[in-house]
Amino acid sequence: MQLFGALVLFTTLSTACGLRCYTCTATEPKSCTDTTSCAVLFNRCYSTDLAGLVVTKGCINDKLCVAPIACCEGDLCNSATLTGPSAILLLVSSAIITLFL
Repeated sequence: MQLFGALVLFTTLSTACGLRCYTCTATEPKSCTDTTSCAVLFNRCYSTDLAGLVVTKGCINDKLCVAPIACCEGDLCNSATLTGPSAILLLVSSAIITLFL
C-alpha cells in the first residue's frame, strides 16, 4: 500500500506543477530535447512538421489544435521517443496492476 500512496503523491505533484512540453524549432525531430513549463492558458503540447524541413514543438491551447498541428495531452507527450519519466511511470503502473489484479 505504500507504493500506491507514493504513486498517488507523484501523480498529484506532477499535476500541480503544470504541463511540461518539449519545445524547439529544428530540422531534426530527435534534436528537440529542451523542455518548458507551459503557462496556465496552454493545456496541450504540439508538434508540427513542415514538409520534412522544419519541426516545431511547444505549448498550445486546445482551441488552436487544427491540421497540420498535432496536439497531445500529458507531460512531454510531444516527443517521438519514450522518455525516462514516462517509461518509469509505465513500469510502475504495470507493477501495480500485476500486484492488485
